[in-house]
Amino acid sequence: MRLLLNLIWLFFGGIWLALGYVFFGIIACIFIITIPAGIASFRMANYALWPFGRTVVRTPKTGGFSTFNNAVWFVIAGLWLAIGHITTAAAQAITIIGIPLAIANVRMIPVTCFPFGKEIVDSNNIPYGYEPMVKF
Repeated sequence: MRLLLNLIWLFFGGIWLALGYVFFGIIACIFIITIPAGIASFRMANYALWPFGRTVVRTPKTGGFSTFNNAVWFVIAGLWLAIGHITTAAAQAITIIGIPLAIANVRMIPVTCFPFGKEIVDSNNIPYGYEPMVKF
């Protein structure tokens, strides 16, 4: 079932969302100080291509650097990518087959807005002590 959902996702929005993440990742890597945001953007692009079967978990013991990076990320790219997720979710929710994809899009918004202090792991192998945020 995950394979089928991932293939439908890829065709009906995943590619465009991943391209948005890659675009903002390249922009972030141009400026030296925002390279961590670029790396996070590329990580999220990978997740946006194939989200089902993976989980977003909060990493324990993240500090103020993650908070600062999340604030910078939200202003530069997070808000715009979240708007892309909302737009894609609205388009997907029109059909019955697209409703699970629309729900997945909406569940990705918190991670899109604040990616620092989070990891993307396989849903079957969540490390001990990590708190799941988004599970597909």
